[in-house]
Amino acid sequence: MGMRLRGASYGRLQLSPPFGIRFPVRAEARFHFIARGNVLLRAPGQVQRELCCGDAVLLPRGEMHEIVTAANVAIRDYESYTRKPLCSDVAAVEACVKETNRENDVLIFTGRMEFELDTLHPLVGLMPQVMSVGALIGRQPELMPLLAAMEREMAEERVGSAGILARLADVIAASIVRGWVECGCGDATGWIEALRDPRLGRVIAALHREPGRNWTLADMAREMGSSRSVFAKRFVEVTGVTPQRYVLALRMRLAEQWFRRDKLAIDTAARRLGFSSQAAFARAFKRIVGEPPGMTRKKVATGSAETGNMGRKNGAAREI
Repeated sequence: MGMRLRGASYGRLQLSPPFGIRFPVRAEARFHFIARGNVLLRAPGQVQRELCCGDAVLLPRGEMHEIVTAANVAIRDYESYTRKPLCSDVAAVEACVKETNRENDVLIFTGRMEFELDTLHPLVGLMPQVMSVGALIGRQPELMPLLAAMEREMAEERVGSAGILARLADVIAASIVRGWVECGCGDATGWIEALRDPRLGRVIAALHREPGRNWTLADMAREMGSSRSVFAKRFVEVTGVTPQRYVLALRMRLAEQWFRRDKLAIDTAARRLGFSSQAAFARAFKRIVGEPPGMTRKKVATGSAETGNMGRKNGAAREI
């Protein structure tokens, strides 16, 4: 499919009920695994859902949401918790009442995950706001041992558990996405058809491999092995956009990802994406993203990237 998940950072949470945690808007997807206890997941526009021990969910667009143990508990922002590093990309958060039985604490493994390059792929925009592993168990029973392994690693805290948990989370989250695609869920049928069409899929893969190439309609048609008219008609039928529009949107969304994640200079992004001038790049960026590239970079620098337009108003600030 060419849409890969890569873990950005993770947290091992041990909290004594009652509690409520708000996870802010982010540019990355958010993954949660409940290793012990029961919680409620609340997200705008969604029916509140209960998550029990062994449940895993993925929020592919990283929208704001809350995990609570009861309806009326006080809510605390996730970033406000003190973190203790466990390894390079995993930190521990503990907010426990020492006098109580620690076995009553809730254990959660959470992570921010990036869709490598294809975080900008239209399929991400078509995914449900919340995706659950529970819907996959019947079709992918091989996930059960992975979920059980996560539960054991969380409970036992053995040497190397943090790294193992991070890798298991990557696999489970990727399996959730794959299961959704294979089922052709939602309104994504056209894009799934494009990715499953060997000839059209070759073109899309080539565009993502070389986004800075000066792609002409003839070049893309050649990748597909057809005439320009046949290719253009087929591309629009399946994806709903013209090839030229797709290439432009891909470039600008990739540039925004570079600004937010890598703090890349505007002129460097323009060169990488094949623009002859920074002014031409800036005009294209504003047309697609809705704001000048300088404004996007400024928001990142001032820590207000979450108010940006792309990624559905998601920011990309790194967790500690």
